[in-house]
Amino acid sequence: MFNQIKDFAKEWEEELKLTEKVMEALTDESLSREVVFGRRTLGDIAWHLVLSPHYMTGLGLVFDGPEGGNQVPESASVIAKEYAKVSHALLDAVVTQWDNDKLLESQDMMGQSWKNGATLRFTVMHQAHHRGQMTVLMRQAGLRIPEVYGQTYDSWIDAGMEPLK
Repeated sequence: MFNQIKDFAKEWEEELKLTEKVMEALTDESLSREVVFGRRTLGDIAWHLVLSPHYMTGLGLVFDGPEGGNQVPESASVIAKEYAKVSHALLDAVVTQWDNDKLLESQDMMGQSWKNGATLRFTVMHQAHHRGQMTVLMRQAGLRIPEVYGQTYDSWIDAGMEPLK
């Protein structure tokens, strides 16, 4: 749980940069890669990360959601652009509309009472969860995976090192 707006802002800025790297590595062709037949595609998961921060408006934050509604765009660059827009809008809304006391207030989230600071923690972890799913599908789609929390197989090779298998 976050108790200080500045702590959320610092972590969200770092995490959104990592997610932006992943979004920017997508290709239009990769968006149709499915987890398993009939399930979410890489594009579905990426667009979910674009749409999901907007649930925070239900907690009183005011910011614009992504353009295009629920329909997953066919363009990876559109998804990346909309992700950048909404993730920065969420950050700006939290920093300008809430204060530290607001983080301690409880509100209904998914049928439970959560403190706003806990909802922000969930938002960060939710993004990391889906970003991890995306990198697996990206590898299966033959894309180069950007470094997120450390080196990737490809970056080890680029550095002239033997990658872990």
